[in-house]
Amino acid sequence: MGRILGIDYGLKRTGLSVTDPEQIIVQGMDTQETAGVLEFIISYGEKESLEEIVVGYPFVEGVWGDKNFKKQLDDFIEKLKNSFKDIPVTLYDERNTSVDARRLMNQIGLKKHQRRDKARLDRTSAILILQEYLGHI
Repeated sequence: MGRILGIDYGLKRTGLSVTDPEQIIVQGMDTQETAGVLEFIISYGEKESLEEIVVGYPFVEGVWGDKNFKKQLDDFIEKLKNSFKDIPVTLYDERNTSVDARRLMNQIGLKKHQRRDKARLDRTSAILILQEYLGHI
Protein backbone atom coordinates (compact mmCIF):
# COMPACT_ATOMS: atom_id res chain seq x y z
CA MET A 1 0.00 0.00 0.00
CA GLY A 2 1.18 3.51 -0.70
CA ARG A 3 0.56 6.85 0.92
CA ILE A 4 -2.22 9.23 -0.04
CA LEU A 5 -1.22 12.88 -0.40
CA GLY A 6 -3.68 15.67 0.44
CA ILE A 7 -3.39 19.15 -1.06
CA ASP A 8 -5.02 22.42 -0.03
CA TYR A 9 -3.99 24.64 -2.95
CA GLY A 10 -3.72 28.39 -2.48
CA LEU A 11 -2.50 31.30 -4.56
CA LYS A 12 0.39 32.01 -2.16
CA ARG A 13 0.79 28.89 -0.03
CA THR A 14 -0.28 25.28 -0.38
CA GLY A 15 -0.93 23.03 2.59
CA LEU A 16 0.06 19.38 2.34
CA SER A 17 -0.90 16.31 4.32
CA VAL A 18 -0.15 12.63 3.92
CA THR A 19 -1.25 9.28 5.25
CA ASP A 20 1.00 6.62 6.67
CA PRO A 21 1.69 3.73 4.24
CA GLU A 22 -1.26 1.77 5.68
CA GLN A 23 -3.53 4.80 5.07
CA ILE A 24 -4.74 4.91 8.67
CA ILE A 25 -3.15 8.05 10.12
CA VAL A 26 -3.20 11.48 8.46
CA GLN A 27 -0.55 14.00 9.39
CA GLY A 28 0.34 17.47 8.23
CA MET A 29 3.43 17.50 6.06
CA ASP A 30 4.30 21.04 5.33
CA THR A 31 3.12 24.28 3.88
CA GLN A 32 4.94 25.22 0.72
CA GLU A 33 5.06 28.38 -1.33
CA THR A 34 2.74 27.63 -4.23
CA ALA A 35 5.33 28.72 -6.79
CA GLY A 36 7.47 25.65 -5.96
CA VAL A 37 4.90 23.19 -4.65
CA LEU A 38 4.72 21.01 -7.77
CA GLU A 39 8.49 20.43 -7.68
CA PHE A 40 8.24 19.63 -3.96
CA ILE A 41 5.47 17.08 -4.60
CA ILE A 42 7.38 15.48 -7.48
CA SER A 43 10.46 15.16 -5.27
CA TYR A 44 8.36 13.66 -2.47
CA GLY A 45 6.79 11.20 -4.92
CA GLU A 46 10.25 10.03 -5.98
CA LYS A 47 11.09 9.16 -2.35
CA GLU A 48 7.75 7.78 -1.16
CA SER A 49 5.26 5.43 -2.76
CA LEU A 50 2.09 7.37 -3.53
CA GLU A 51 -1.14 5.52 -4.24
CA GLU A 52 -3.35 8.54 -4.75
CA ILE A 53 -3.35 12.35 -4.63
CA VAL A 54 -6.39 14.18 -3.27
CA VAL A 55 -6.75 17.85 -4.19
CA GLY A 56 -9.18 20.08 -2.37
CA TYR A 57 -11.43 21.66 -4.97
CA PRO A 58 -14.20 24.12 -4.16
CA PHE A 59 -17.14 22.78 -6.14
CA VAL A 60 -18.94 26.09 -6.48
CA GLU A 61 -22.33 26.22 -8.13
CA GLY A 62 -22.64 29.06 -10.59
CA VAL A 63 -20.01 31.75 -10.96
CA TRP A 64 -16.66 31.49 -9.22
CA GLY A 65 -15.70 34.51 -7.15
CA ASP A 66 -12.07 34.48 -8.23
CA LYS A 67 -11.68 33.26 -11.81
CA ASN A 68 -7.89 33.69 -11.58
CA PHE A 69 -7.79 31.19 -8.70
CA LYS A 70 -9.89 28.67 -10.64
CA LYS A 71 -7.60 28.96 -13.67
CA GLN A 72 -4.45 28.53 -11.57
CA LEU A 73 -5.96 25.59 -9.66
CA ASP A 74 -7.09 23.88 -12.87
CA ASP A 75 -3.64 24.43 -14.43
CA PHE A 76 -1.97 23.01 -11.31
CA ILE A 77 -4.22 19.93 -11.38
CA GLU A 78 -3.41 19.35 -15.06
CA LYS A 79 0.35 19.60 -14.37
CA LEU A 80 -0.05 17.26 -11.40
CA LYS A 81 -1.86 14.67 -13.54
CA ASN A 82 0.84 14.94 -16.22
CA SER A 83 3.58 14.51 -13.62
CA PHE A 84 1.92 11.47 -11.99
CA LYS A 85 0.39 9.63 -14.93
CA ASP A 86 0.05 6.31 -13.06
CA ILE A 87 -1.42 7.78 -9.88
CA PRO A 88 -5.05 8.87 -9.64
CA VAL A 89 -5.60 12.55 -8.85
CA THR A 90 -8.95 12.91 -7.10
CA LEU A 91 -10.78 16.19 -6.55
CA TYR A 92 -12.53 16.51 -3.20
CA ASP A 93 -14.96 19.26 -2.22
CA GLU A 94 -13.18 21.57 0.21
CA ARG A 95 -15.50 24.56 0.42
CA ASN A 96 -15.69 24.59 4.22
CA THR A 97 -12.28 23.30 5.25
CA SER A 98 -10.75 26.68 6.09
CA VAL A 99 -13.69 27.52 8.35
CA ASP A 100 -13.52 24.06 9.93
CA ALA A 101 -9.73 24.38 10.38
CA ARG A 102 -10.13 27.73 12.16
CA ARG A 103 -12.79 26.26 14.44
CA LEU A 104 -10.62 23.23 15.21
CA MET A 105 -7.58 25.39 15.96
CA ASN A 106 -9.72 27.41 18.36
CA GLN A 107 -11.19 24.30 20.01
CA ILE A 108 -7.80 22.75 20.72
CA GLY A 109 -6.76 25.92 22.50
CA LEU A 110 -4.16 27.44 20.21
CA LYS A 111 -3.18 30.94 21.18
CA LYS A 112 -4.37 33.83 19.02
CA HIS A 113 -1.01 34.30 17.28
CA GLN A 114 -0.91 30.58 16.48
CA ARG A 115 -4.43 30.72 15.00
CA ARG A 116 -3.37 33.63 12.78
CA ASP A 117 -0.51 31.61 11.29
CA LYS A 118 -1.65 31.11 7.68
CA ALA A 119 0.78 28.24 7.10
CA ARG A 120 -0.71 26.36 10.08
CA LEU A 121 -4.22 27.04 8.76
CA ASP A 122 -3.32 25.73 5.28
CA ARG A 123 -1.68 22.62 6.73
CA THR A 124 -4.69 21.98 9.00
CA SER A 125 -7.03 22.42 6.02
CA ALA A 126 -5.02 19.85 4.05
CA ILE A 127 -5.32 17.42 6.97
CA LEU A 128 -9.09 17.93 7.12
CA ILE A 129 -9.46 17.42 3.35
CA LEU A 130 -7.67 14.08 3.54
CA GLN A 131 -9.41 12.94 6.74
CA GLU A 132 -12.83 13.76 5.31
CA TYR A 133 -11.97 12.05 2.02
CA LEU A 134 -10.94 8.89 3.88
CA GLY A 135 -14.08 9.01 6.01
CA HIS A 136 -12.19 9.52 9.27
CA ILE A 137 -14.42 12.46 10.24
